[in-house]
Amino acid sequence: MPDVAIVGGGPAGLSAALFTAKNGLETVVFDTDETWMHKAHLFNYPGIRSISGSEFMKLTRGQVSDRGADVRETEEVTDVEATGDGFRVDTEDDSYEADYVVLATGADRSIAEGLECAFEDDGTVDVDLEMETSVENLYATGAMVRPEEWQAVIAAGDGAAAALHILSKEKGEHFHDFDVPDDVPGLESE
Repeated sequence: MPDVAIVGGGPAGLSAALFTAKNGLETVVFDTDETWMHKAHLFNYPGIRSISGSEFMKLTRGQVSDRGADVRETEEVTDVEATGDGFRVDTEDDSYEADYVVLATGADRSIAEGLECAFEDDGTVDVDLEMETSVENLYATGAMVRPEEWQAVIAAGDGAAAALHILSKEKGEHFHDFDVPDDVPGLESE
């Protein structure tokens, strides 16, 4: 049973998966690879001079897989249901139980509607600063929560915010994810 099920494998979903998987939570990403990123070319993403959206997706999926997430590119989610102690995620092939769900389905808000999340007047999913919806342990990210602010870097930040909140809940205290190379003088692990 995964701890975290992520529906959508664009920048928001993969960002969430990167943080949760590398910090020990069993994470599965359901991705149909229908992201708008295949039409993009990134010149405005920090740390990247120039990369096609498709190449960015390939590299990011690899990074997420390397950190331990199970990325399922061909398994489409057909339904998500809140259960008494988490969520059931149904696909065409199987059902999964998860403690947390991160919705990263772009502008498709149908799963959030089915789960009866609160919505804003503009039709976006209502979330708090940590990207949590009105349904406990259900997060919404990216274009689902932002009208017309569909930038990869913004979506990735939303995914990271959701993941860090999940990790904080799991660890029982505010969680920071800082990577420090062991070989930097004066910053060695003690």
